[in-house]
Amino acid sequence: MIKKVFTFFLPWGLRRRALQKWFGYSIHPKARIGMAWVFPGKLVMAEGAKIDHFTVAVNLSLIKMEAKSSIGRGNWITGFPTNSSSKHFNHQPERRAELILGECAAVTKNHHLDCTNVLEIGRFATIAGYNSQFLTHSINVMENRQDSAPIKIGDYTFVGTNVVVLGGAILPSHSVLGAKSLLNKAHADSWKLYGGVPAKVISDIPSEAKYFTRLDGFVY
Repeated sequence: MIKKVFTFFLPWGLRRRALQKWFGYSIHPKARIGMAWVFPGKLVMAEGAKIDHFTVAVNLSLIKMEAKSSIGRGNWITGFPTNSSSKHFNHQPERRAELILGECAAVTKNHHLDCTNVLEIGRFATIAGYNSQFLTHSINVMENRQDSAPIKIGDYTFVGTNVVVLGGAILPSHSVLGAKSLLNKAHADSWKLYGGVPAKVISDIPSEAKYFTRLDGFVY
């Protein structure tokens, strides 16, 4: 804990070196972390990856960020470490407490990402707006135990503000999840707008929509 606190207050250039030396992290020289408390078991940040101020990420086994991916301000990222001695999740020996962001994937600000199981956010995907919840774990009332399942957000997806996404859910690539929706299962059809509680197909998305073919993560 002392090393973490000391590292937190270092200027970024020194902090990056300390994070690599003391914690074994792999951080590209052109990646950056703001004033954020980010201490997973393993951290991999490719060129241009960034984590903004006031984000907290604790109790994860791995955070992996591909090139130009980003996590914005004030996000709360939690997990339950893999290989814990706790009785929780001991029926899931292959569970992985990981957050994976593909190239140019973006999480905006003030979201809660529960990575007790794998949360994967695909290439050029955007978790937009505010106050969305991604919950990979819950209580199984039939078995009276904690349970978990991964969440996958596909490539070139757009997730609207204030949604809830539950364990086992899949948002297919080239899709949109509308604001305030509940995604509670795996969907398979791409080029669709999903919305509602629970989310279902609302309409098709035209293949010429420019968001889904862009080569730069920045949206003008």
